[in-house]
Amino acid sequence: PVIGDEFSIDAVYLNWVATSYLLASTMFLIPFGKIADIHGRKKIYTYGFFIFMAGSLLSAISTSAILLICFRFFQGIGGAMIVSTGLAIITSVTPLAERGKALGISVAIVYFGQSVGPFIGGVLTQQYGWRSIFYMIIPLCLFVLFLLLWKLKGEWVASKEEKFNYTSSIIYSLSFLVIIYGFSVVPERNSIWLILAGLISFFYLFWRETKVDNPLIDINLFRRNRLFAMSNLANLINYSATFAVIFLMSLYLQYIQMLTPQNAGLVLMSKTFVQSIISPITGSLSDKIDSQKLASLGMVLTAVALFLFAFLDSKTSLAFVIIVLIILGLGLGIFVPSNISTIMSSVNTEYHGVSSAILATMRQTGMLVSMAVVMLIFSISIGKVEITPQYFDLFIIATKSAFIVFGILCISGIFFTLAKGRVREPGSFSD
Repeated sequence: PVIGDEFSIDAVYLNWVATSYLLASTMFLIPFGKIADIHGRKKIYTYGFFIFMAGSLLSAISTSAILLICFRFFQGIGGAMIVSTGLAIITSVTPLAERGKALGISVAIVYFGQSVGPFIGGVLTQQYGWRSIFYMIIPLCLFVLFLLLWKLKGEWVASKEEKFNYTSSIIYSLSFLVIIYGFSVVPERNSIWLILAGLISFFYLFWRETKVDNPLIDINLFRRNRLFAMSNLANLINYSATFAVIFLMSLYLQYIQMLTPQNAGLVLMSKTFVQSIISPITGSLSDKIDSQKLASLGMVLTAVALFLFAFLDSKTSLAFVIIVLIILGLGLGIFVPSNISTIMSSVNTEYHGVSSAILATMRQTGMLVSMAVVMLIFSISIGKVEITPQYFDLFIIATKSAFIVFGILCISGIFFTLAKGRVREPGSFSD
């Protein structure tokens, strides 16, 4: 809301501040995952932090909404380089018997960052303005770069002899750009053609990848490994249904419940705090019991929370909001590490890099879909207007509609978590 007020931008434009980063990170995840496999994961990981830091600085000094959106896109490129290689490095250095635990710890650390992020962001915004959030990232990136150069020894190259497929990468990236832009201009006449053009180019890409010598995406990972394919689809659906929750609840708590940014962040911490506690426990459990059953349980709890959020209105108590956020955090804390463990353990070690990038792409694509759904519903229900008190009723209707859509999505995801297959290492990735 503070950014919206400063730049006087409408609800759809405000979505782009968050979506531009997600769009960039999704567009470049698999290409950078492939580049990392060819040239070295540590190298791409390190360069990613430099770009992420530069994007943060540029975002902090933005003088208009357009510049902020552009610099967030640039920041997202750095984010893609970091995310596409991080899990691959962890998986490469961890034995199978301890992988669930290691991935659980990794997810817990991410969730710990997400749990304190909204609160710290709220405090910084309230006390020093929204730009301070981006300035704060710079010393954190410098600290990480120091650790990388000091502690992370060696390099991980899985496909040194392979060539990078530039044509497939361009088609892949532009397909995302066209689809998400199409969602943003709904209900204009051209929106449906943009979305269709993006989908058609994706189908063409998948067909092309089966014909070329050096594919960007190894389609056989999906065609011959049912467990890998279904678990990744479950991951996509889960993030499609849950990512926009924080965005929507942040607006709801500040616009409808009239909380300060600091207090809104404190309420939102309840979700990610539970996730950070549950994730390492789930990770360890997934080494001992069926990770797919754990993922199914997590998806069920997530669906319950989303349907409960569909009952939000202007008179909803904060206690109800916090309880539902805790249920959501519990569901995600169970689903995510167990699903990651299933995916990364279903393929041979030589596919860890591209599998990590595909997993991250499914997550980022899910995030994009989640924001696209919100953007679509906002465009139809509210329109391109600033969210002021006269539009609060429409905002609540749009929010409730989004949660119903997300709940239905999550229900469908339960079936994908029950896919049959076997965990292996080493060995073929085919069932």
